[in-house]
Amino acid sequence: MSEYDAADLFRQHNRELHRYLMRLTSGDEALATDCVQDAFLRLLESEETIDNPRAWLFKVATHAVYDWTGKARRREDLMRENPGQAPTPETTETPEAVLERSERIRMVRDALSDLAETDRTVLLMREEGFKHREIAEAVGTTTGSVGTMIARALDRLAQKLPLDAGVVG
Repeated sequence: MSEYDAADLFRQHNRELHRYLMRLTSGDEALATDCVQDAFLRLLESEETIDNPRAWLFKVATHAVYDWTGKARRREDLMRENPGQAPTPETTETPEAVLERSERIRMVRDALSDLAETDRTVLLMREEGFKHREIAEAVGTTTGSVGTMIARALDRLAQKLPLDAGVVG
């Protein structure tokens, strides 16, 4: 792959890949950034022909996250024990509204993190606008089964959320 092609792919997919990984990692900026870089580095080093670079990048980045998190469960536990240490953006919302929104986000992130990796992956890829064909390629299934996988993953997510949690990004 030429440098021009890699630079063009980076411009096209960096932002959406990073956004997807931020959701997948429950907002871990450093991990998301590292996994984006890892995916693009692997793309540059790859000698295989890649028919769908976007799907390939998302698949490689997803696996990088799961590889890293599998080795770093202790770090994840520490972050859960100290959720208030994450910086919060400046806002004009009332403290009560900020607290309520933060709690809803935490509930959704916790529910997502409790899902199986495949469920979490199909939901987040769907949220990023992937076609069923691309999701199927990334998770290693058939295009025809992706809709069912998404529906079941949404049901599992809904079961983990209180009725008033709402859906937040």
